[in-house]
Amino acid sequence: EKAGVNMKVLAEKGVEIFFTQVFRDSFFHADMHPGNIFVDVSNPADPKYIAIDFGIVGTLAPDDQSYLARNLLAFFRRDYRQVAQLHIQSGWVPPETRVNEFEAAIRTVCEPIFERPLKDISFGHFLLRLFQTARRFNMEVQPQLVLLQKTLLNVEGLGRQLYPDLDLWSTAQPFLEDWMRKRIGPSGLIKSLQNHLPSWLEQSPEMPQLVHDALLQIRSSGPTEAQNRATLALMKEQQMRSERRWRRGFIALVLAGAALVGSQPHAGQWLADLPAWSWALLAGAAGVMLRGSR
Repeated sequence: EKAGVNMKVLAEKGVEIFFTQVFRDSFFHADMHPGNIFVDVSNPADPKYIAIDFGIVGTLAPDDQSYLARNLLAFFRRDYRQVAQLHIQSGWVPPETRVNEFEAAIRTVCEPIFERPLKDISFGHFLLRLFQTARRFNMEVQPQLVLLQKTLLNVEGLGRQLYPDLDLWSTAQPFLEDWMRKRIGPSGLIKSLQNHLPSWLEQSPEMPQLVHDALLQIRSSGPTEAQNRATLALMKEQQMRSERRWRRGFIALVLAGAALVGSQPHAGQWLADLPAWSWALLAGAAGVMLRGSR
């Protein structure tokens, strides 16, 4: 302050540096407390940070970078369903997690945050509450995210010490949106091709043999579990159809016999004169039919 440093610019630069390290460089200083930061005040209108003591650093895999950025942007838009889906897609929570329940839990935690003034909203506390909620849905601890959250809290605290009205939203959101555009836009595609093309070219001579081996393995592996289940279901259905046809035939035979007997003039006397073994056979046949219908 004595040197006339623009504290707003200094605070915003701290946030920009952090997000640049996390998303552009994927390598961030993870111990950014005031004792590890000096400021070059030779140009008070455009001060520069000088970080020291890189004893603790963090890194994020490209997938983690993408999911984290998309989570934060979805949070900006209050799209809690996407936040829930991103957690599942990233593997941070189990795939069988019910999206609707997870979304409702996230909404319950996040909505009160938006009731505060923007300058009072903390990214670090948002991530803390979000991960606490996700742990109720069996989220596995992600060490790289824990370190990131701790560092973000330090950056926020330092930034608001320098400039209490620091609005992280207006600083971070454009950065994240620009990073996402570059990642999925033409420049991102070209960069991805540049990174992967050498390995693709190196593996290309082996591709025909790999495809051939894969086809042989598929042919020799026999039916899959799903195919076996389908076959068993078909056999069971055919058996049930056969039993139904047999029962219908038996019932038709009994009804025809009853009609024939009933048409005789002395049917009652004839039935009364039937021997016991005939009645036993009829009862046995009826029992078999009833048992098969269960």
